[in-house]
Amino acid sequence: MKIRIGYGLGVNSLTNDEERFGHFVDELERLRFDSLWVSERIAGHSSDPVVAMAFCAGRTKKLKFGMSVMVLPGRNPVLVAKQLASLDRLSSGRMLPAFGLGAPTLAEWSAFSVQRKERAPMFDEALPLMRRLWTEDSVSHQGRFYNFENIRVLPKPFQSPPDVWLGGQAPSELRRVGRLADGWLPSFTTPAEVEAGMDTIKQVAAEHDREIDPEHYGVLIPYSHGPLSDAYVAGSRARRPDVEPTDIVPIGIDAIRDQLRRFIDVGASKFVLIPVEEPQDWGRELEELAAELLPMQTR
Repeated sequence: MKIRIGYGLGVNSLTNDEERFGHFVDELERLRFDSLWVSERIAGHSSDPVVAMAFCAGRTKKLKFGMSVMVLPGRNPVLVAKQLASLDRLSSGRMLPAFGLGAPTLAEWSAFSVQRKERAPMFDEALPLMRRLWTEDSVSHQGRFYNFENIRVLPKPFQSPPDVWLGGQAPSELRRVGRLADGWLPSFTTPAEVEAGMDTIKQVAAEHDREIDPEHYGVLIPYSHGPLSDAYVAGSRARRPDVEPTDIVPIGIDAIRDQLRRFIDVGASKFVLIPVEEPQDWGRELEELAAELLPMQTR
């Protein structure tokens, strides 16, 4: 099993100017992190994920990049397929697409002009369409949300096609991964929950005559170097009242390493570290993480 460790920026990342983001990307490449993952939130400080990935692609040679996650309902799947195929081709296949339904807030739903009850069926129709557009010469489709005849998306992506990652761990989300995804990347979770989620995904995939690569199970891991703020603890308990915040957020290098090992023990192999609070000095932060954690990667 190949262990890969990437790094991610949250929705409120202040690493959103050329100098700071450029230095951050350069350090990830130099230190040989596996990948960069960028978030999407219309009202957040983080840059648009496709723009951020394009910036990264043009600045690096080996670093992979993905979005964690890009909202799909409310977007035209043909145009998204074209956009991402172009990005994948120009980066020689370094793109890692990951999609979601969108943040559970009225403001975000309104921004994408999608009613809450329509998000899931729209997603379920759009994602298979995108995969067809990446692989088939010409696509015709008549559905509830999308209707078109003989649509072609060129150029085709470098990957044939790109593996699509989904997150989430609610029962409906696990079933969607089993039915539609090529990989699973949940967040704010525990090793026991990942182990149980993998079992469900594998069962659903088998029911649909599918199989997900055993190395395509990963986790986004928020981490901290010091005590969590009262505001963060309160937010964590509101989101996950059944779990202690420190069971999800390791504090300190030793705890991060131990958490990675626990996830590896249950079968996960792809990881994205996300700081709870962004450091002032990205160089020092990434140097320490690389020295202590990247030896866990397997080549």
